[in-house]
Amino acid sequence: MQKKTHNAHSPETLAAQALGWIDEDSGAVVPPLHLSTTFERAPDNSFPSGRSYARADSPAFNQAEALLAALEGGTEAMVFASGMAAATCVFLSLAPGDHIVAPQVMYWALRDWLAKASHLEVSFVGSNTADFQQALIPGRTRLVWIETPANPLWDITDIEAVARLAHQAGAQVAVDSTVATPVFTRPLALGADIVMHSATKYLNGHSDVVAGALITGENSDFWQKLKALRVQFGSIPGPFECYLLARGMRTLYPRVRLAAANALALARRLGNHPKIAQVLYPGLPEFPGHEIAARQMQGGFGGMLSIRVRGGEDAAIAAAAKLRLWKRATSLGGVESLVEHRASVEGPDSPCPRDLLRLSVGIENVDDLYADLAQALG
Repeated sequence: MQKKTHNAHSPETLAAQALGWIDEDSGAVVPPLHLSTTFERAPDNSFPSGRSYARADSPAFNQAEALLAALEGGTEAMVFASGMAAATCVFLSLAPGDHIVAPQVMYWALRDWLAKASHLEVSFVGSNTADFQQALIPGRTRLVWIETPANPLWDITDIEAVARLAHQAGAQVAVDSTVATPVFTRPLALGADIVMHSATKYLNGHSDVVAGALITGENSDFWQKLKALRVQFGSIPGPFECYLLARGMRTLYPRVRLAAANALALARRLGNHPKIAQVLYPGLPEFPGHEIAARQMQGGFGGMLSIRVRGGEDAAIAAAAKLRLWKRATSLGGVESLVEHRASVEGPDSPCPRDLLRLSVGIENVDDLYADLAQALG
């Protein structure tokens, strides 16, 4: 068992101290790894620990889940084996034929899964409030899925406005806040019912864990159904992954703030580069949705941006090939900077422009990052 401090501190302090948990047996400030898959019954056949089997509930989950709930201002959190496992759990909780509304621009793997989910009726819409409003069917729409900023064009959706409309129509609202992170946006405070994270990305922050998470604002029947599905599908992370996730979240605030500051500086400088046709970043005043982003993203606009390279797809791929410091790799949110030609990854049905490079800005020296991009663009 472990002790933890009360939550009357800033999120930065809660994250840095991982809620101040101390191992009661050893006094360690870092929790031990709990590897056991099963837990002993008492002589009367009860479970004094409250646990019977790790697929249902493991002490390895405790610190990461408690910290996530605190950072998002929620009542409870669940960790999953991946972001996709967390996201699909929400959709698999719905009944056959249920109507959902989701954005056209969103994480490609989930969009592709939804397009093939034969048990659901899916309406893909733009990022504006009016687009969601038009797609809602009162009494029939069961779930509205929001991703903001939306990968890889970084479209912005007004969470508060869409949540209000969705609730009036009788629908639940889930927000993929992977890119914004709780550092900049807390969707539950804006009216969302569920927050989803690909914890592989910024929450872990070191490109060495695959994990996902869901956080709720209240212990509702919907949340209880999600908890039951996690047990039934067995989509849980291992103890070491939970340990690394909790470890990564202790530096969440300085990491994300530095990455966002680097991204904003790069967006401003790249906008003047002759080989760049367009910079997509919510922190730029000319970016569509900037005013909404400035209102619901407190203190920064995230570490992700995309650039459209003059000369089309060939020029974009050639520039990526010349990079020396940036790593050509999938994923985002790590301390190292990554670049990817998303259209090649997503395939012919991708809504992503062929001349676009997605940049996950890390915490390196921003002058070094810009110099590498500049030499690669030529």
